[in-house]
Amino acid sequence: MQRSGAKQIAPADLKNAPETFTILKSTTKNEKDLQFKIQVYTDDCQGCGVCVDVCPSKVKSLYMSPIETEREKGEQANYEFFDKLPHNVLDGTTPAQIKGAQFKTPLFEFSGACAGCGETPYVKLISQLYGDNMLASNATGCSSIYGGTFPTIPYCKTEDGRGPAWGNSLFEDNAEYGFGMRLAVDSNRTLLKINIDKLLALGTTKDLEVALKKNIELWEVKGEEAIVAQTATGLLLQPALRDATGEAKKILSKMTELKDYFTDKSVWIIGGDGWAYDIGFGGLDHVVASGKNVNILVLDTEVYSNTGGQASKATPIAAVAKFANAGMRFGKKNLGMMCMSYGYVYVASISMGANRMQTQKAIMEAEAYNGPSIIFAYSPCIAHGIDMSKSQLEQKRAVESGYWPLYRFNPTAEEGKRFTWESREPKLDFQEFIRGEKRFSSLKKTAPEEAEALFKECETDTKKRMEFYKKLGAIM
Repeated sequence: MQRSGAKQIAPADLKNAPETFTILKSTTKNEKDLQFKIQVYTDDCQGCGVCVDVCPSKVKSLYMSPIETEREKGEQANYEFFDKLPHNVLDGTTPAQIKGAQFKTPLFEFSGACAGCGETPYVKLISQLYGDNMLASNATGCSSIYGGTFPTIPYCKTEDGRGPAWGNSLFEDNAEYGFGMRLAVDSNRTLLKINIDKLLALGTTKDLEVALKKNIELWEVKGEEAIVAQTATGLLLQPALRDATGEAKKILSKMTELKDYFTDKSVWIIGGDGWAYDIGFGGLDHVVASGKNVNILVLDTEVYSNTGGQASKATPIAAVAKFANAGMRFGKKNLGMMCMSYGYVYVASISMGANRMQTQKAIMEAEAYNGPSIIFAYSPCIAHGIDMSKSQLEQKRAVESGYWPLYRFNPTAEEGKRFTWESREPKLDFQEFIRGEKRFSSLKKTAPEEAEALFKECETDTKKRMEFYKKLGAIM
């Protein structure tokens, strides 16, 4: 199983490193003299160029090079060595920091998405933060195609066998599918808790009693400590079951069956705007209104990407798409506002290339919220008619031109501070931004006499939506 990304490495682990394995000293505050390495997996690189575009060093540390050249330089031996090095070395940082999250091994890798896809970085980040304890229901669409291109699948597991459990459902019932996962987890955990209480009342081995009490202490925790405690209890259940008799044997048998539920699961419902805004909206609204603890990730390309670029209710005014060849004539559905109106739903709008910290914070707040959450993630697509090596830059430009909003609505925050508006005043020209994408500029060919008026209408409608969000936030 191959992985890619960044690692901190202890000097002792570099003893047998290939001669071409270049490293830098880690800048985290650690006491182990840790080294730092970003490794490119040459045989799996799609050549999209996004990594080069976002590389922050003044003189680019990353650059494009032919695969044959890199093989001759020994990069295959480098990534094979890198892959065997210890994972998740986070000394001097935490997963709550951008750097710390990126030192965690992705459990979503090497997908078959289009080169430069704007969707996959969000899924990768969630897999780094929650992949070892994650259940995912995925609506049919781009994210299901690159998410489950059998017989291969980009979702993978850790060395101890933990990883995302992923399933694909239809457009019309994916939210319900994920909702069913949540109900199943809740039901299994309730049954497990009943049996824990029964066994503790009946009496069991001292070690198992201590372990079970630790599980109860961490019952509402999903992190590493809870998973470690779950694993420890699982190892004690089998010998206890072997030696048990009567009622205790029945209880231990059921607990062994449910041993993966000592820790709650991170349930994610994933899909595009065609699912969330359109075909699956009825189910999504039902699940959002349920109050149950699910996380919904809407990968918003503003078009039905997987089926060739048809217009959806997320398509903005003036954008050209199939079934809107002369440009979309109606405003984008305000789904974020609709979800916020319930008052008890966590809602966020994010754009990774514009603000990575806001993106990560929204994802972590959504997962921590004990209730329904929905995140709208701006996802540039080849259907937009842009240079996909600049997809992260396009996310930044979308925010800086006032085209895409950044905000978080957290029902658990104190009164008056539940809504956080995180878009700054536009510093790029709105018209320059939209006219730089072929989905807009092609309107001059498909509806030349109306193009200018529709471009202006798009800007007016977008500004109205932005002002509405800001005013809404002040009273939420």
